[in-house]
Amino acid sequence: MYVDHAATTPVRAEVLAAMLPYFAQEWGNPSSLYGPGRRAAQAVLRARETLADIFGCSREEIVFTGSGSEGSNLAIKGVALAAAASGKRHLITTRIEHHAVLDTCRWLATNAGFRLTEIDVDQFGSLDLDQLERALTDQTALVSVMYANNEVGTVQPIEAVVRIAHKRGVPVHTDAVQAAGHLELDVDALGVDLMSVAAHKFYGPKGVGALYVRRGTRLLPQTQGGGQERGRRSGTENVAGVVGMAEALALAQDERAVSAPKLQAMSRRVLAELPDRVAGCQVTGHPTRRLPGHASFVIEGVEIAPILLGLDRQDIWASSGSACTSRSSEPSHVLVAMGLAREWVFGGLRLTFGRDNNEADVDALLEAIPPLVIEARPRIAARV
Repeated sequence: MYVDHAATTPVRAEVLAAMLPYFAQEWGNPSSLYGPGRRAAQAVLRARETLADIFGCSREEIVFTGSGSEGSNLAIKGVALAAAASGKRHLITTRIEHHAVLDTCRWLATNAGFRLTEIDVDQFGSLDLDQLERALTDQTALVSVMYANNEVGTVQPIEAVVRIAHKRGVPVHTDAVQAAGHLELDVDALGVDLMSVAAHKFYGPKGVGALYVRRGTRLLPQTQGGGQERGRRSGTENVAGVVGMAEALALAQDERAVSAPKLQAMSRRVLAELPDRVAGCQVTGHPTRRLPGHASFVIEGVEIAPILLGLDRQDIWASSGSACTSRSSEPSHVLVAMGLAREWVFGGLRLTFGRDNNEADVDALLEAIPPLVIEARPRIAARV
């Protein structure tokens, strides 16, 4: 049983079928002028148009990247370094961003002379909008706030963030890697100037992503070379990857009306029932404004690794939070930012459901987890 869809998702059969021709039969370089190259270029163009339709933007505003992390790096460094020429060297983000954003902002602060403000969040992981408004200055180059948090599932009020930032003429980037496939991605409705996504989060291939860049946004390229992607990201396009990403996102967006209620039913049930079965277990993240299918908890007085390994022995695959930091011995920076005490922050458990899960999986989880907690922390018994 796989319940770690926030970490990655399997490639859908339809997506693989769409990609396969571009590994062998249609192997051309999209920059070549002859037939195979032209056919590859047409495939890339069709993928770009699909994403543009979903984002509600022009195809020229889409930049293909190698990952969600690369997209966020390009957005943040590209805008920040372009703005530095006019004296704007202040960045704003939140304390609970994915490390692709947080570490990029901190790198600019340490190595490139930028000042960084990290906005606080409340106990549910929602950012402090008043603090954001106070933090903005005439020197602010960019605000970067994630659309939805990968560890606790909280959906941020991006439209409100944009309204506040745009009043001061500051562009906004959102890391939508976790939200894509689950939430609305219309960039005009959101109001964002930059938005990054990654294909492997919505049943597409790993190693490919996309960055939306609103027309007129100054962006300094971070990769020099052949001038692909209108000079914004050099490198021969991953034709099979971008074809698969477009197919996967189109399917996910088309199915959201059906998939979201099913995912919500499973996550809501485990959110409601697991704390009743496990003493010292509490829900993390916003109680209502959270991703469908996302259930996250902290369990008092335990380190989560033995529980995850116990689930693994039963062929149940879950996680403690971000897959990118799962081997770290440090507590989750998200849980720390939310104000949880030390006896809680090492006991984070994340269960994220996908299209192949069902109610029987919820039953199995609710049976499997309590005895593992007892074993990991014998002093505290599970409540029946």
